[in-house]
Amino acid sequence: MRNPDQDAQRDLDPKAGLSPAALELQDDLEGDTLREECGVFGIYGHPDAAAITALGLHALQHRGQEAAGIVSYDGNRFHSERRLGLVGDTFSRREVIDRLPGTVAVGHVRYSTTGATILRNVQPLFAELNAGGLAVAHNGNLTNGLTLRRELVRNGAMMQSTTDTEVILHLVARSRRSRFIERYVDALREIEGAYALVSLTNKKLIGARDPRGIRPLVLGDLDGCPILTSETCALDIIGARFVRDIEAGEVIVFDENGMDIHKPFPPIAPRPCIFEYIYFSRPDSIVHGRSVYEVRKAFGAQLARESHVPVDVVVPVPDSGVPAAVGYSQHSGVPFELGIIRNHYVGRTFIQPTQAIRESGVRMKHSANRAAIEGKRIILIDDSLVRGTTSRKIVRMMRDAGAKEVHFRLASPPILYPDYYGIDLPDRGGLLAATHSLDEMREIIGADSLAFLSIDGMYRAMGEPGRDPANPKFSDHCFTGAYPTHLTDQTQTEPQPRQLSLLAEAS
Repeated sequence: MRNPDQDAQRDLDPKAGLSPAALELQDDLEGDTLREECGVFGIYGHPDAAAITALGLHALQHRGQEAAGIVSYDGNRFHSERRLGLVGDTFSRREVIDRLPGTVAVGHVRYSTTGATILRNVQPLFAELNAGGLAVAHNGNLTNGLTLRRELVRNGAMMQSTTDTEVILHLVARSRRSRFIERYVDALREIEGAYALVSLTNKKLIGARDPRGIRPLVLGDLDGCPILTSETCALDIIGARFVRDIEAGEVIVFDENGMDIHKPFPPIAPRPCIFEYIYFSRPDSIVHGRSVYEVRKAFGAQLARESHVPVDVVVPVPDSGVPAAVGYSQHSGVPFELGIIRNHYVGRTFIQPTQAIRESGVRMKHSANRAAIEGKRIILIDDSLVRGTTSRKIVRMMRDAGAKEVHFRLASPPILYPDYYGIDLPDRGGLLAATHSLDEMREIIGADSLAFLSIDGMYRAMGEPGRDPANPKFSDHCFTGAYPTHLTDQTQTEPQPRQLSLLAEAS
């Protein structure tokens, strides 16, 4: 017989129910990887809206690989396709796109930060409100989402998902304003945290960004049709023109009358997420006027200024460490070599939690290029370090392949604090840098030396004189503990609601 409490826990925790061996394997393979956030895309007024949205989501696949969805509107009806898996698993098929007619569409690629990876959590979420249908795609995380959810449920709301995005739909529904956009803004005034929203009604395409601009959102144009999306790389893939970034706190609306802009929040200094440059955004994207690739190279060059040691080759940990390693090599004059080759075709379903597989798990994703490293002093460059488990195995792999010395450098500062805005990081107890000294970390991963990019060095690589503690230019709370918004849910002690405990569904 099924245990409802266990069903609920599986809904709320994607790792629930895994064996200890499976959990160990998952942590080993992903322990030093910052998990992606989400990606959003929307287009208004194009005859191939769904097909273009699917292409845009392909370009944003790096931001979420657990699920994808598209909602379109054909002038009479909304149409929805939401599936677990990659964009190409579903939306590369012509028959699927044909089921999404209309000239306006919104799409989403998902990595779950709240709510498990189950079909009812896949976005865009859709609801039929008094004013008509509303579809919402959300990148980010609400820091008062759980508090609002409890209030809504106590007042009679019936939640169909475990994701915080559904809260937004309910807040719009309960507003008593007459105009839809006023109801939408009412909802935004109640939420805290990080959000980039792309929403669709039967008349409008709406984009909104949180008052601090933590999550990115850009405006593009394709043959006169406006596009809202998370990154410029999604514009490039469809040949669209970049227009500008959506401003922090801005709400932008497109309908048959053109564009309308609302700025409902008092202006405050924006603080976009620094991890867009360190890890999340694709290297070919432009984020807030800066080339992500060039910034990552600058991180590497700054790292070389701060912590270089005599070595023979610079080796990136692929793929995210490559641009920083290029910058490190160019500044230091040490040759760049692909000493690690990544296998891009290893999926989770292939990996089974046996002891033999656990021992070779990292080698399935990364293989040593012995010809480039044997007998040499090497310096490994990676973007960040979380738990240290994967880093330790990569260092061991380098030594097994004959490296004479293995030095490790991270192109970001030590991660000391958890994130509450859409990055899946463990609590402080699971962060290696929060619980160990630099020398202890070096010993744990087995390197000859270990160094991180300094916080001021990170800012200097961004073209700033350094970090101004009174007015930091970025959301850098994972390094500093200086959170840019209230963390309402973290002050609550009430356990998470389990109203979905009796519902299990095939996906």
